[in-house]
Amino acid sequence: MHVLQPQVAEFVRSQVIPAEAALAAGGEQGRAALGALQQRARAAALWAIPLPVALGGQGLGLTDYAGIAEAEGYSDYGPVALGSDSLLDATMLDTYATAAVRDRYLGPMVAGRCPPSFAMTEPQVPGTDPAALRTSAVRDGDDWVITGRKWFTSRAADAGFTTVVCRTGPGSADDDPTGRSSLSLLLVPTTAPGYRIVRQLPVLGAGGQYEIALDGVRVPGDHLIGAAGAGLRIVAGRLSLGRTLRCLRWLGQTARAFDLMCRRLTGRQVGTAVLADKQLLHGYVFDSHAELAAARALTRAAVAALAAGGDARTATGTAKVVAARAFHAVVDRAVQAYGAEGLTDDTPLAMLLRAARAARILDGPDELHVTTVATRLLADYQATNGGVADCAASAAARK
Repeated sequence: MHVLQPQVAEFVRSQVIPAEAALAAGGEQGRAALGALQQRARAAALWAIPLPVALGGQGLGLTDYAGIAEAEGYSDYGPVALGSDSLLDATMLDTYATAAVRDRYLGPMVAGRCPPSFAMTEPQVPGTDPAALRTSAVRDGDDWVITGRKWFTSRAADAGFTTVVCRTGPGSADDDPTGRSSLSLLLVPTTAPGYRIVRQLPVLGAGGQYEIALDGVRVPGDHLIGAAGAGLRIVAGRLSLGRTLRCLRWLGQTARAFDLMCRRLTGRQVGTAVLADKQLLHGYVFDSHAELAAARALTRAAVAALAAGGDARTATGTAKVVAARAFHAVVDRAVQAYGAEGLTDDTPLAMLLRAARAARILDGPDELHVTTVATRLLADYQATNGGVADCAASAAARK
């Protein structure tokens, strides 16, 4: 356990959780509550723990950060309150952005003054088929002009910029039958003329997701992130880290649901006994404990695979499915233990249940990961002429 992990856990429990209602309200109330939390995190030297030192963070590597990420995730608002939620965007821009973009956006983003957002999925386009994306960008002199529509763009209303996945060329049917090599990333300031929030998209009643329109938005040529046509390659690297970070944070929320369930079982009097004396409910405790432990082990395996470099797709895909399923199952049991009260906002369970249900879809639905992981494992099996041990060894060798 890293020395900062207990401090982060205490900060989330004592500072972030009491502010959740104000944060969920959004608007000026939410922004004020978030600003106060971020100021306290800086004062406690807990700000931006996994971000590079050169960008204003503390430079903690993924292996050491894993336990802290879980502690942050005990509340869905923990990462943004502690300034670690921008890790994906900071890593992407630090690696691929031009000097002009890095100078203008990286510092303010890491400091919390310029929140990022990311726009990939589109209405009426399957999220698992990026080759079908329609948003386009064409050159006009030194600029790019972007036209299209995106949705499920998190925090777009408060973001300083949105990184947009868009089509920058027709692609070649001979060289690339899927058309994926024509997709690129462009950074779009949210103040740019033509950038428009169409509507908020409540997810099971909760806000934070948006549909946006890009009506001939003009951005400078140096706002291209990476090379033209390299968009999906950059996104793939972003997704591997992103899925693992989500899993770590889901572990925190799953642990919170488990804590709530155990508190209910040990504290709820029914007749002459407490719920914890009911043998049927012992299955709730055991199953939840086992699922959380399995999800934690697989997520740490994904962390190790990413830290080692190489191909971590099997590890991250497996962790994503198991962690999401565990999250949903444990929260559902906790709701059941609370009965009707668990369906209300008198407990955090309704909020956790929304997040848990979305977890099985975010960053690719479970079905996609099940298929891709199974396909890779079977290919490894065939390549080594059989044996589960050989299959596992082949997968390890690709890292």
